Amino acid sequence: MRSFSSITAIAYIVLTCPWLCAADGENKRAPNVIVILADDLGWSDTTLYGTTALYKTPHIERLAKRGLTFTNAHSASPLCSPTRASLLTGLSPAHHGITAPNCHLPKVVLNASLGTRAAPNKPSLALESVTRLSTSYQTLPKTLKAAGYETGHFGKWHLGSEPYSPLEHGFDVDVPHWSGPGPAGSYVAPWKFPMFSPITPNEHLEDRMASEAADFMEKNAKKPFFLNYWMFSVHAPFDAKKQLIDEYRGLVDDSQPQRSPVYAAMIASMDDAVGTLLDTIDRLGIADNTIIVFTSDNGGNMYSVVENTFATSNTPLRGGKATMYEGGIRIPQVICWPGKIQAGTYSDVLTNTCDIYPTLLEMLSLQPASGQEFDGTSIVPAFLGKPLLREAIFTFFPHDPPVPDWMPPSVSVHRGDWKLIRLFGCGVHGGDRWKLFNLRNDRGEQSDLANGQPPLVRELDSLITDFLKDTNAVVPLANPAFDPAKYDVSVEGQPQDRHTANPARKREPKTKSLQGWTPSRDCELSSREGSLTLHCLGSDPFITTKLRKPLPPEDLTLEVTAISDASGIGQLFWEFEGVTPAFVAERSKPLAIIHDGKQHVYRIAIEANQPVSGIRIDPARNAGTVTFSSIRLLGQDGIQLELWSFNGKQE
Repeated sequence: MRSFSSITAIAYIVLTCPWLCAADGENKRAPNVIVILADDLGWSDTTLYGTTALYKTPHIERLAKRGLTFTNAHSASPLCSPTRASLLTGLSPAHHGITAPNCHLPKVVLNASLGTRAAPNKPSLALESVTRLSTSYQTLPKTLKAAGYETGHFGKWHLGSEPYSPLEHGFDVDVPHWSGPGPAGSYVAPWKFPMFSPITPNEHLEDRMASEAADFMEKNAKKPFFLNYWMFSVHAPFDAKKQLIDEYRGLVDDSQPQRSPVYAAMIASMDDAVGTLLDTIDRLGIADNTIIVFTSDNGGNMYSVVENTFATSNTPLRGGKATMYEGGIRIPQVICWPGKIQAGTYSDVLTNTCDIYPTLLEMLSLQPASGQEFDGTSIVPAFLGKPLLREAIFTFFPHDPPVPDWMPPSVSVHRGDWKLIRLFGCGVHGGDRWKLFNLRNDRGEQSDLANGQPPLVRELDSLITDFLKDTNAVVPLANPAFDPAKYDVSVEGQPQDRHTANPARKREPKTKSLQGWTPSRDCELSSREGSLTLHCLGSDPFITTKLRKPLPPEDLTLEVTAISDASGIGQLFWEFEGVTPAFVAERSKPLAIIHDGKQHVYRIAIEANQPVSGIRIDPARNAGTVTFSSIRLLGQDGIQLELWSFNGKQE
C-alpha cells in the first residue's frame, strides 16, 4: 500500500464530496452509516437462510426486509481480528499481516514474518502475525471523519490498545474502550471492564452497548454520523439472561443440531440489540437516510461445549470458526440502502469483508485517498442485479488451530461455484497440495475433486499465485525438518495434540478387542476385574463396539461411569444397522467428560429412528487414561437393554 499524508487525504475527500461543497440546503444531507459486526455469528445462526429451528432473530429479519440479503458472503478470515482489520482497511489479511486473533497480547508486532523452525510433524514453517493495526492506514473512520462525519465505536475492538485503539484510528467515541478478545468477565453484570460499569444489577452487556449506541445517534441526529457497532455477542463466555435460557430450554429439540438454550438466549440478546438500533433510527426519523451493513467476523463456534452440548452447529456447512471450510468463513450479511436497494431481496454474488470499505465509498460518492489501494471491490453493481467485474475472492489463513476440521496453513479462492484450497508445504517433496470443491453440488464440502480436475486446479491456483503476489503476502514455506512419517493425511480434520512432538503419527493398537470393545490406533486397552482402561496415546482415541443384536428404533440413553485424567472434548457416535459410513457427525452427541481424576456418571440421549447396531465413544482428545467401571444402554422407559460391567461378561 502506497503512503499518503492525512492532509492530502482530507483535501481529496473535500474536493470529491458533493455535500461538503454545496451551500446549506442545496443538497440532501450525507447518509448516516451504521456497520453492525457480530462476533462468531455463523451463517446458520440466524433465521435468514432457513437453517435453524431453535434460534429466533426477528429484528435481523426486519432489517433484511429493508435491504438486500447476501447468501454467499464470506469473511476475510475464519478468525476475528484479521477480519476486523480487513473491514477497516479494505485489505486482505495477506496484505495487512494480521492473520491471528492475538492483538490483545503484550508483544507489539507491526510486520508479519516467517519462522525459521517448526516441529517435524508440521509441513510448513509458522507465520508470526502482526499484533496491532498500524495507525498508518487510512481506515474507514478516518475517511468518514475527514468527510464531516461524527464517528463512534461501540463494543469489541481487538486490534490493539493505545496507541492503536479506536481513538487513534479516527473514532471520536469509543465505548467501553476495551482491547480484549471478548467481554470482560461475563455478559450479565457484574463485568470486569476497568473503566465501564453497569447501571443496574444484572444488566446485560449487549443491552447496554445498544443503549450507548442509541445515545450516540440521538446526539448526532442532525449531522451525518458513522456508528461502528461491533457486538461482543455471540463470542464466549457462554452466558445469558436466565429468563431467556429458561425460555429456550423448553424449546430445545434434541434431534436438531442446534440444541444449546444458552447460545439461543445469547442470539436473542444480540437480535434485541439490532432491534434497539432500528427502533432508534425510526424514532429519530432518519431511517430513510441511513445505510446499514450487518455481518459477522467469521463462522460459528461449533466446537465449544456448553452444558454438555456444542454451542451451535453450522449445518449444512462443514466446519466452523478457525477452519477454511465454508462453516468457518461463510457468514450472514444484509445491506440496507433506502431508496437505492430494492427492499426484501436476495443476492448470491460472492462477497468478502474487504469489499465493505470500497462499497461504502461508492455509496457515499467518496473517492479513495490519493494512492490508497483496496484488495476488495465495490459491490454496488450487485445492488442492481449486475455481475461484479472481479473474477474471484480469496481467504488467507496461514495457521492450523487445533480444532476439528483443521487443515494445514492454507489459502483459498472462490470463483463461481468452485472453491480451491492450497495447503502450504504438505505435498510431494515439500510442494503444496490442493482441495477442490464444487459448492453448488456439494455445499458441505464432502467430495474433494482435485485429483480428477488437474486443469481446473492449475487455473484456479494461478489466481492464488497472483493474489499472493499482489498482496505481498508472507507465504508459509516448506518446513526443512518435516518428516512425512510423522504426518498422516488421513487425520486432517481431527484435533491436533499440541502437547506431543508427534501428534498425528500412525499407530497400531497393541491390544485387540476387550470385552466387546475395540480401540482406535491412538489408544490401547487393558482390563482388570470390574474396569476397562483406555490409555490415550494420541489426538483421536476412541473405542467401538457392535451390539449383540440391533436395538429397535426408539430413543435410547447411554450411561457411562468413568474416571479420566486426560483432556479435551469427548463425543459419542452411534451406528444404524446397514447404514454406511458407520459413525458420522449427524449421528453424534458431545460427551463432556470431566477430566479431574474422579468418578462421574454421564447420560447421553440417542435419537434412533432406525435400528442401532453399534456405539463409538471418544472420551478425550489428548494423552491420559480413562477408566470405565460400567457402560449401559437404556430404553425409553429406563429398562436396561445392554450392560458392560467389565466383570468378564456382557449382560
